[in-house]
Amino acid sequence: MPETSLGLHPDVGASYFLSRLPGYLGEYLGLTGARLDGADMLACGLATHYVPSKSVADLEKALKSYGPGTIQDIPSLVDEFTCNVKLREKSPINRLAEINKCFSKVTVEEIVDALDQEGDQCNGWFKASSEILRKASPISLKITLKSIRTGRHQSLADCLKHEYRLSVRCVLRRASNDLYEVLCFLLSVHAIRE
Repeated sequence: MPETSLGLHPDVGASYFLSRLPGYLGEYLGLTGARLDGADMLACGLATHYVPSKSVADLEKALKSYGPGTIQDIPSLVDEFTCNVKLREKSPINRLAEINKCFSKVTVEEIVDALDQEGDQCNGWFKASSEILRKASPISLKITLKSIRTGRHQSLADCLKHEYRLSVRCVLRRASNDLYEVLCFLLSVHAIRE
């Protein structure tokens, strides 16, 4: 979710599901745009099964030919195609202590300060995270942090309504011009390439 670098905020229910991840992982993902792989998604509860790419077509075929069973039987069918996966050494899940230490702060500025205070520790993870935040849209970072923190106390429906209203305000330039500046830049780069 690279939205903060584009002048937007994570949407499509992100304030709901990011706010329910372990510790402050949701804030880290939403603010930095860091990505999760299948093993990460299983470990933090965003996924229930991991099906390797080579087995997806076979799973689809099995689901299409699924007979007169009940919907409760489908998980056991999916289980036949799943496998165990290990977390990468540099997985965000393995950095949860560092994430919690910095991304639990109240404001974006405090998060950046906490990352800066840690410097090059953890093979430069703190410094790299700080640099990502410094390159992102400041107002998008603030909107995202507030949205995730508010989402902890809202239903999915309320989160979706809130995110829709935020998106409309971003598109209408009510909060800032960051989105349009990025779009203009991307269009000019595309025009130069052609």
